[in-house]
Amino acid sequence: MQAGASFYPGPGNPSSSMSASVIINNAIGTILLPPLNLILLCACGILLSRRWPRFGTALGLLALLALAVISTQVGALMFVAPLEARTRPLEPGMAGTAQAIVVLGGGRLANAPEYGGTEIPGYLELARLRYAARLQRETGLPVLTSGGRPDGAGEPEADSMARSLREDFGVPVAWREGRSNNTAQNAAFAAAILGRQGIRRILLVTDAMHMPRAQAIFAATGLQVVAAPTVFFSRDRLDFLQFLPDGEGLRRSHYALHEWLGLAWYALRYRHGP
Repeated sequence: MQAGASFYPGPGNPSSSMSASVIINNAIGTILLPPLNLILLCACGILLSRRWPRFGTALGLLALLALAVISTQVGALMFVAPLEARTRPLEPGMAGTAQAIVVLGGGRLANAPEYGGTEIPGYLELARLRYAARLQRETGLPVLTSGGRPDGAGEPEADSMARSLREDFGVPVAWREGRSNNTAQNAAFAAAILGRQGIRRILLVTDAMHMPRAQAIFAATGLQVVAAPTVFFSRDRLDFLQFLPDGEGLRRSHYALHEWLGLAWYALRYRHGP
């Protein structure tokens, strides 16, 4: 899942195909994150059980148990809740203090047949766009969409986002930043565009789990950032089914761990800004 970034960012350049740095970064992330890391750990347990039966069996069972727990939506809260607690919903009156709205790409669907084979927002990106549209109608602020072609698509994500805002929500887009392949580049390239317009204070729109990393890297460019997060999974209503393993629980755990690792990496890699 793209959240505006791979958490191992490389310099990257816009191209019509997925860059080598993006492929490498995503491959590293796949190995480090569930479910593959726990599958590999279980496989190691099976191999070790031939020489050390008790240890190998215990390791394999522990990996399976961990996979079962983080595949529940309740188990995912162990990683999601403290991450989302690092940001707060936009307070009334704060939106009017900004000069522009910046909304970050969050992944898209390619070749949507019902839309004539064009690219359309994925559900996280659509949630970001919906909230950005609401804020734009409330404030009248100009909007900047940010997202390049980390997926190797034919057009920058910023362009498909702008099209959705215009066609689906009736909201104009003032600027499109279509070069970035990760969140650090979102920040650097968007700050350059806004700086030429004399804009220093922005409303930053992304989902709540991505916001801590995005807000920190945007602030490192010198922009004054007012966080406008959306999609708070930790506020979701709990029921019995959320104690059972399912794909959504695993997806939320994967996303949250992606962001925790991303925060650690950005703290090391971008100590002096993007």
